[in-house]
Amino acid sequence: MSIEENKQLVRRFYAAIDNGDVDAFDDLVAEDYLDHSPPPFPGFSAGRAGLKEIFQVFWEATPGTHEIQDQVAEGDKVATRLLCRGTHEGDLPGIPATGNHVEITATVIHRIENGKLAEKWADKDVLRFLQQLGVVPSLGIPNE
Repeated sequence: MSIEENKQLVRRFYAAIDNGDVDAFDDLVAEDYLDHSPPPFPGFSAGRAGLKEIFQVFWEATPGTHEIQDQVAEGDKVATRLLCRGTHEGDLPGIPATGNHVEITATVIHRIENGKLAEKWADKDVLRFLQQLGVVPSLGIPNE
């Protein structure tokens, strides 16, 4: 696949997430998908099956969108800078629904193999996410 095709694959992946289309993962994600930065909740399966499980939990608890702000690609890797927005409408593991709006940034690197997402590394603003859910107190000067 070309660099542009790799970038388009990642864009299709985030569009599928935003549309709640877990079935699209079968075409977009390798069965043995390796997530080097899984969510902070234990107990999910490995591979594409685990990704589908995680997706369902987050889709039901915090439906929202992923705004791609930048993408850079080289070889078989695509780096994407995202702004993720949603509303905490349902329970997450150990975190009851708050109704709070959440907005976090993430930088994600995907490796593509045979036309599918094969690996992922991510740097997500988990602290800000947990602060917005009231799990961790906000630090610094309160907003006025």
